[in-house]
Amino acid sequence: MNRYLILISFLFASVLQAQKQDEIAINKVLDSWHRAAAEADFKEYFDKMADSSVFIGTDATENWDKEEFMEFSKPYFDKGKAWDFTPLERHVYIGPNSNIAWFDELLDTWMQLCRGSGVMIREEGTWKISHYVLSLAIPNDAIEGVIELKKENDSILKSSILLSQPN
Repeated sequence: MNRYLILISFLFASVLQAQKQDEIAINKVLDSWHRAAAEADFKEYFDKMADSSVFIGTDATENWDKEEFMEFSKPYFDKGKAWDFTPLERHVYIGPNSNIAWFDELLDTWMQLCRGSGVMIREEGTWKISHYVLSLAIPNDAIEGVIELKKENDSILKSSILLSQPN
């Protein structure tokens, strides 16, 4: 019985070690992704994203596949500096098969605090960003003022979406 307990303990420790290594690798990808934007390294930035990735920005109209996001971003990178987001904290969660992970991060940005969250997939042994959502962190006691500020734009966008949908 002791042999089985030792074997189970060894297997459990191996799984925990593999997850820790994946977490370290994921953090490296995300940190280098943010650094590539700050340094305007277009290739490095987009190499961190899966070919089928999606980027959702803070504006309600910003829902881009990788090609659209590249097109939108290129002028910023060409100017020598895209954006500089500094992670203040990050939580990484790895799925049971170790081929998918999800995360959230609190970022210091030019917009003040933002929240980034996303999904990563392992492609050919390398972690890639598959889905990323950037959102503004708005204090609960300030939400009424924010709602008032965006009410007109949101109304126009909602009407546009409703008009474009088939009956």
